[in-house]
Parts: sequence; C-alpha cells; structure tokens
Amino acid sequence: MTHPKPNLILIGLRASGKSTLGAWLAKTLNIEFVDLDDESSKVLNCSAPGEAIEKHGIDAFRDAEAEALETALKAPNQIIALGGGSPTAPGCSTILQDAQATGSSRIIYLRALPATLSDRLQSTDNTNRPALVGDNPIDEVQALFDQRDELYHNIAESTIHTDGLTEDSVMAALLAIAKAGI
Repeated sequence: MTHPKPNLILIGLRASGKSTLGAWLAKTLNIEFVDLDDESSKVLNCSAPGEAIEKHGIDAFRDAEAEALETALKAPNQIIALGGGSPTAPGCSTILQDAQATGSSRIIYLRALPATLSDRLQSTDNTNRPALVGDNPIDEVQALFDQRDELYHNIAESTIHTDGLTEDSVMAALLAIAKAGI
C-alpha cells in the first residue's frame, strides 16, 4: 500500500516569498498550489485578505484561516502557502503540528530578516496587505518579526534563510526539500 505524498506547507512573514515560490514549486512538481490567504478570503465571500479583514475584522479572518487550513489539509500532495499570520490563528498552530506529526505535511519556514522584508514590501503592491499592528504594512515588519519568528521556528521542520539568496537559490532549496520527501 502506498502512502499519499505529504503536503509541503510554506510559512513566513509577508514578502518572504511563500506565494510566489509556492506557485513555482507546485508548477515544477505538477501538483496543486493552495494560497491560504485566497482560500480564507473565499470562506468570508471576499476576493482578497484586505477586503475580508476590512469587512469582517481580523478575528473573523483568523477563524476563516483555521477553517481554510483544515479544508486544504484534507487533500495530500499539495504546496500550501500560509498567510503570514495563519500560524497565529486560533487552533492553527495545533493543526499544523498535528499534520506534521502524522506525516501528512512538512512545514518549511521561509525566513528573511526585517530589513529584507521591508525592502521587498517597498517594491510591491501592498493594496491587499492591510496593516495589522500599525498604520503601514512596511512599518510593522519588525514588530511582526519579533512576535512570530520563534513560533515559526517551533512549528517548522526546516528553515530556509533567504537573506542574500537569489530567488533561484531559494527555489532550488525548496525543490531539494520537496524531492527528499517524495
């Protein structure tokens, strides 16, 4: 009896590359890609996280993240990019740890330091990235890093330190991790 291939779950702060690299990895491996921000927004009948948070509030969005994560984990062999705050949503940390403990998922932390994340955010469209602890998504990077870095480390099986790496280098590291689990 063959076991289903595990999901590969990408965690990290916004602008760490979860969605971009996750979509690339899924395409390369010819498997499904799930962007949890999109799925969480759909739970609330919204088109984007910013809209969902604006209409329903952050607590409802975090609850939607837990619901979307449980739904996504019902299928094997996917690349799942979590929202930066997903591991902080009520119950999500336990859901993730259980999925990893049972072997149904592997969790990779795409870690970048606040200066790197801030630089990336300055060169991207932040329309759908609402500020969570301040007035501006770029200004809050350090605070969110301080709040979440230890949690991400505790949840993840592996960490890829992306500071100073090219996108191709991070992709190669992700592909090596993914293929090691296949």
